[in-house]
Amino acid sequence: MRQRERTHRRRGAGMIAVVLAGLCAASLTACDSSSPNGARPGSATSRPSPSTTPLWDRTPHSLAAVGDSITRGFDACAVLTDCPEVSWATGTDAAVNSLALRLLGPSGIASRSWNHARSGADVADLPAQMAAAAAHEPDLVTVMVGANDACADTAERMTPVDAFRTSFEASMARLRKDAPKAQVYVSSVPDLKRLWSTGRADPLGRQIWRLGICSSMLGEAEDTSPAAEQRRDAVRQRIVAYNTVMKDVCAEDERCRYDGGAVFDFRFSGEQLSRWDWFHPSRDGQGRLAEIAYRNITAAEPPA
Repeated sequence: MRQRERTHRRRGAGMIAVVLAGLCAASLTACDSSSPNGARPGSATSRPSPSTTPLWDRTPHSLAAVGDSITRGFDACAVLTDCPEVSWATGTDAAVNSLALRLLGPSGIASRSWNHARSGADVADLPAQMAAAAAHEPDLVTVMVGANDACADTAERMTPVDAFRTSFEASMARLRKDAPKAQVYVSSVPDLKRLWSTGRADPLGRQIWRLGICSSMLGEAEDTSPAAEQRRDAVRQRIVAYNTVMKDVCAEDERCRYDGGAVFDFRFSGEQLSRWDWFHPSRDGQGRLAEIAYRNITAAEPPA
């Protein structure tokens, strides 16, 4: 049954996804090499210099991205097509101004950023993606996953919370095995119920949703009966649980920073959703995700 469910998810991979950083050490003055203890010449006392390596480096020089169709820019440029050039994480499109473009500059993206996300991926695919990312020995790994775990044929077929935790912990363990010093930025899963509320008023969006996009949330989009509302609330609660898992697991790793629920809380408008499916982020939506990530990664303190 699980294999059939995953096979169905992969067939619908293109359509199922969503739209839609940590302590920072103070800057340390370089030690004078003429002083064995790192003291400045003429100082009254020579003391050992503290480590110059901060727990969270706000200026990483390389970046690898893992996750699902959002990070692949699916449906942002053309229908049913990945568009990695507009990815919030590693895209080259100046209008999006991706995280990699902000951190590495145009000259650094080609040689120092890698996108291992895959449309249709869920958390069970994350350990393998982490292994691929770790092979580059990146300074930073971005993670955005969980939407496909909530987007199932029915609410009953969503990934169980315990299984989600097991896969996410395994993913972090795999990264730490192969790239122990890599920093990790973890994005929260978007609020799919808010997306339903935003897109359901559009007739074209409702027609496209009938093709089977995230049926657990978007199925029978016009149905506001108590049963339909209960189903949507169950999906939202599962997403909240996934986000709690990622927050808790990330908190156990000194080189991991969770976004504090910033993506979950973000209110995507129609302009920030794909005009082809009213579900994935548009170019503008990808730019908003990049802005959220950059703000959290370069902040002196992690999000609350």
